[in-house]
Parts: sequence; C-alpha cells; structure tokens
Amino acid sequence: MSQVEIAAPKARRKMQGAGANEGSIARIRELAQARVAIEGVEPMIDAGRFAVKRLAGETLTVSADIFTDGHEIIDAALITRGAGDTDWRETPFTFIANDRWAASVTFDRPGAYRYSIIAWRDVFATWASDTRKKRVAGVDIALELREGQILLEKAAASGRGTKDDAKRLKALRARIDKLAAKGDGEALYEAMTEGDTALLLREVGVRENLSRFEIDVPVWVDREAAGFSAWYELMPRSQSGDVNRHGTFDDVIKRLPDIEEMGFDVLYFPPIHPIGKTNRKGKNNSVTAQEGEPGSPYAIGSAEGGHKDLHPELGSFADFQRLVTRAADHGLEIAIDFAIQCSPDHPWIKEHPDWFDWRPDGSIKYAENPPKKYQDIVNVDFYAEGAIPSLWLELRDVVLFWLDKGVRIFRVDNPHTKPFPFWEWMIAEVRERDPGAVFLAEAFTRPKLMKRLAKVGYNQSYSYFTWRNRKWELREYLTELTTAECAEFMRPNFFVNTPDINPLFLQTSGRPGFQLRLALAATLAGNYGVYSGFELCESEPLAPGKEEYLNSEKYEIRAFDWRAPGNIREDIRFFNRIRRSEPALRDFRNLEFYNFWNDEILYYGRRTPDLSSFLLVMVSLDPQHPQGGHFEVPLWEFDLPDNGSVKVEDLVTGQQFVWSGKVQHWWFRPDERPYAVFRISV
Repeated sequence: MSQVEIAAPKARRKMQGAGANEGSIARIRELAQARVAIEGVEPMIDAGRFAVKRLAGETLTVSADIFTDGHEIIDAALITRGAGDTDWRETPFTFIANDRWAASVTFDRPGAYRYSIIAWRDVFATWASDTRKKRVAGVDIALELREGQILLEKAAASGRGTKDDAKRLKALRARIDKLAAKGDGEALYEAMTEGDTALLLREVGVRENLSRFEIDVPVWVDREAAGFSAWYELMPRSQSGDVNRHGTFDDVIKRLPDIEEMGFDVLYFPPIHPIGKTNRKGKNNSVTAQEGEPGSPYAIGSAEGGHKDLHPELGSFADFQRLVTRAADHGLEIAIDFAIQCSPDHPWIKEHPDWFDWRPDGSIKYAENPPKKYQDIVNVDFYAEGAIPSLWLELRDVVLFWLDKGVRIFRVDNPHTKPFPFWEWMIAEVRERDPGAVFLAEAFTRPKLMKRLAKVGYNQSYSYFTWRNRKWELREYLTELTTAECAEFMRPNFFVNTPDINPLFLQTSGRPGFQLRLALAATLAGNYGVYSGFELCESEPLAPGKEEYLNSEKYEIRAFDWRAPGNIREDIRFFNRIRRSEPALRDFRNLEFYNFWNDEILYYGRRTPDLSSFLLVMVSLDPQHPQGGHFEVPLWEFDLPDNGSVKVEDLVTGQQFVWSGKVQHWWFRPDERPYAVFRISV
C-alpha cells in the first residue's frame, strides 16, 4: 500500500471537516497517483484528434519528456494496441537526454491502432542506486539489504510478468533467503544488484505512482501501396491505336506488358462510366460537340447508368474483371477515379432530385472553377434537405461496389470541394470492409485544406511539386513535407503531369526537361505518377501560357506510337527499377540535401538507417545549358574524416570508382541525361 493510500483516511477526515465532497477527494487521489509527468509527446496530430500514419513494417518512434519530483529513478513504457486486441503491448522507453525518452515499434498489418505512455517510479532501481552509493561510502547497508528483500516480496505479490518471470523470481528469492540466512552480506548484495536481477525486476517489480498519459493516440497503418507506388495513368478509350475506334478493356489488356516493362505498379483510369449527352463537350473543350465526339469522361451518367455502371463501349463487367486479373499477373493494381460530379443526364437527378440544389428557374448550376467552366457537369449538394443520410450512404456504396469488383485504389477528383465530415465518415466505413483501401486526394488547393484531407483519412495527396522547378523552392517544399508535422500524416504523390495539367516548364524544356522532372519525382517521393504521353515528351499546349494540352484526350480519342523516337521509356524503366531494388528509396522521410555549389543542380541523399543502401542523386534543373561544379561527399555520414574515401557505383552506367576527399566535381551536358544516381559505401 502506497503512502498516499495510507494517508487517505486522515486526509478524508480533514477535508470532510472543511466541507470537502467526494468529488474533491477523488480528484486528490487521481492527481496524487499521477506523480510522474508525461509531456511533449510526439508524434501526435492535433492533440490526438487525427491519426499518425505509418506503413506496415515501418518504424514508429514515439518521444516524450518524462520526469518526476525528487531524485528517484523512473522508468516508462510505450503501450500499443490494435483495434481488435484486448491487451496492450509494452515496449520499454530509452532515456535520451534532458528528461527526453523514446521508444520505437512496428505494426505488422494494416488497420487502426492506438498508443499511449505509462511511467512510474522504479523503487527497486532507486533502492539499488542508493544502496550502491552507501556501500561505496562505507556505510553499513544491512538494513538496506532487508529493504531490498521486502521489495522482492512485493514484486512476487504484484503478479506482474510472465509465468517464466514468476519462476525466475521464485528462484531468486530462494537464493536470496539462503544468503541472508548465512549472513553473507557481500554475496547477498551482489546477488541483489547483478544485471540479471535488475532486468528481472524491471519486468516484475512494483511500479510505484504508475502514471498514464491522458490520451490514447490514434495510429493508422497502411499497406505498402499507400506509401510506395509508381502510377501510370491512361484513358482506356485511347488504347485501340485507331482514333476512329473507341478503345476497350481488351485493348488495355494488350498494353499491360508494355506498362509492366516500364516498371509501374499502379494502372489508373479516369472515369470509366457512361458519359452524358446534355451539354457534351467537343474537341479542345468546345462547348458544342460534333456528332460522334465522345465527350468528357468526367460528365458521368446517362441513360446507360451512373457511377455503378461501365461505359458500354469499354466492355462488360466480365471484361473489366478479366482486366483486373490480367493486370495482377503483370504486377499491376488497377486504380479508378471516384469523381462525384454528374452529367445533367445522370439517373440520380430524376431518382433523387433532393440530392441537388435547384435554382429558381428550375435548373441546376453547372460546375465552375473560374475561369474554367464545365457546362456538362452538375454537382450534388451534400447538405441538401434530402441528402443526409441517403446521398452519403449511396456514395459510400459506390466505393464498396467497386471494392467488390477488385478495385482497392481510388483517385478522388476534387475532394476539397466536398465536406470534410463526409470524407472522414466514408473512408472509415470503407476501411471497416478493407483496411487496405487506398485513397488519393486530387486536391491542388490551399495548404491547410490539403492537409485536412490527409488528416481525415486520405492515404495520398497531390502536391505542389508540379509547379516547383527552382532549387530553392524544391528544397524548401521538400523540407516541409519530410520534416514538418505533416510528414506524420500526409504522403504526397508527385504526379509529373495530368490530363488537366500540361506544365509550362515541360512546354519549353524539350526532352531533358521530361527526364529531369521524372528523376525528381521518382527519387524524391515514395509515390509518383505519370499521365500517358509523358514518356513521349508530349507537351503541345492549347495556347501559349495555357496549362492545357492541345487535342486533349479529355475530349477526343487519341492514338499514339508508344515507342516513337525521342521517348524516355529507358529513363522510366531505370528509375522504377532502382526504386524497387534500393531500400533507401522506400522511406519518404529520409531525405537529406547536400551542398552542390551551383544553383541549377539539386543534390540530395536517401539512405537506410544502417547505411546499407545509400544513394546520392544529382539533377540538373537547367534543360538547355551545360551545368556542373563542385559538391560535397557526405563522408561524415560514415564517420569518415574530410580526406576519407568511399566506394561509388554509377547506377546508370554501372561504372565503379572511388571518391577520395570531401570535395568532388561533376558536370552535365544538355545532350546527355540531366541526372546522376550513385550508390556509395565504405
């Protein structure tokens, strides 16, 4: 019984005499027990409101300030539990410095977890420390030895530890009792303070003033595809090779070996549903479609169906299922677009008019993103009088429908224009069915909105990478993404282009520009993607200064020569190969920028904790001029002096050599590749 418990009856009598109530007494007991302070807990998102994110098998390191009054020795443990677990798992904390402690754990399967922290005054360790000091000072420790025996008795009565621990403790006590009976104080002291005894008592000893952090911090654990993936986006209708024939799922199947050869692992389709005819867009976003023009796939819904239906010219559900199966055979997972917008012909408008916001003239306002106008699209109203809960349930069921069809990855169109509460609820509902479902937020919007979407459940996020071209802005942005709090919950997907975004940089950079943007995306991010045509360096704009493609696939069927001269397929294959073979490229947060004394060359490293995979990447950001200069070899990462040496392998050419000394030189020519990737070792 602790001193607090012993003193409680007297304290109760005094407080009752002063008019104290039972609530006050309970509060005193609660505060008295929490004697060890636990502060500054990291990582924790918005005081535990949202989940910290990790991948299965990825390390979660929790740190905290843990301390107490006085000079007693304390100890602490990280406790973790999965959603279906009944017991908490303990991982010991390690003292770092200045009352800062840390512990690391991994979770082996996707799903919801929680962590918290417990800390206590370690009475046995304190006893051992104090007794040692007295012994060194020549003080008689006979009484201390008896106190140590009492602590062993209390440990036995506590019931802590495993059955094996109980057997070991019983054997230790028997040994201690024999030594005490013999009066062999020296042997008794040695037995009670040896290393094995200390380790055993950490497991079974009394935890005095056991204190617990007041929050169970949520953690969401994803499968690897949520944090490490290479996406290839294509329009299925443009895969026939003939602009006069609508492509089918079978045509996509024929392209699977080609996509596998480039090394991608996610094959993503924009909407594959029936397309409306009302206000259908024509070529190059013309407001009037000509006869036979296919319209935009984002104008979802027609007489043939809506979000749970397939565009009839693509094929049947049997065809789609065959595509999913064949894609898996080629190491590809199918992702589809979850675009909530509707054509004016969508069946929902007649079946559920109360899901829409009707204007005074009886029309529904079409979608706009000034200066862009989408006359062929109308949007549902999540807070319309009849929308809650029926619209929310229907949208959830759309995702579950495709989940049942074998789709586990969803790119969501414009999620920042839909309510955060809906996404938080819907994603949680889908995860109840499949914790491995992955959602990519296509949200090029304000930073806090992008981060909120990640907090409410999105596994991946589009990013500003598409518009970050200079060395200083890339360093600034990547430093934020990898070191700020958002690194704990937001995983960017560095798409180099999209059907909607023909980056201005690529319009004027030529082939070297495509190569360097590929190099950056593939080696800076865990997730990256390309929209088909990128490998062909396609960049002709709709008009000067417009980030739109001329003859965009969004409005017409295209045909391509996928091996046309000047393509960068070899570059894509190279980067996807090293992404799979080099563990250093799998952890998004391990990025470190190094010195290259040229503002046109970005130079950075990616490494595993044990340095067994250590890559240095150089990218010339100038696609038109020669660039080079001196750079620093990070010898200090290997604890080497400035005149030390490292082995180097050029992963592009396969050449091997040695860098001796911290300062070296490299040069890029615009008629050669604008990137270099080196593996270094000692």
